[in-house]
Amino acid sequence: QVQLVESGGGSVQAGGSLRLSCAASKYTYCMAWFRQSPGEEREGVAAIYTSRRLTDYADSVKGRFTISQDNAKNTLYLQMNSLTPEDTAVYYCAAKGAGGSWKDLRAYNYWGQGTQVTVSS
Repeated sequence: QVQLVESGGGSVQAGGSLRLSCAASKYTYCMAWFRQSPGEEREGVAAIYTSRRLTDYADSVKGRFTISQDNAKNTLYLQMNSLTPEDTAVYYCAAKGAGGSWKDLRAYNYWGQGTQVTVSS
């Protein structure tokens, strides 16, 4: 079992920044951030392959968001810059083993409870 606890959400004006944290009981092969807006499907935002620290991003956040890990703290981060109202969503941390696309939420075995991010114009 892997426990994931997100924190760091909040409200910010457009153009601002937030950093989300995900405290993990342990790392898995791949860990990611997803988000879900009301009435929308949950979508992959960014992922990191923890052994090699390889990262990948959704096109909508490339150049603005950065995913990283702190092995000493078993914590995953998502630094979000240049936020827009379209980034408003509940953000989830997720963990999975090898296999499958990182964007496929069905591949993930473990999920956090989510943290709300609200960006106002």
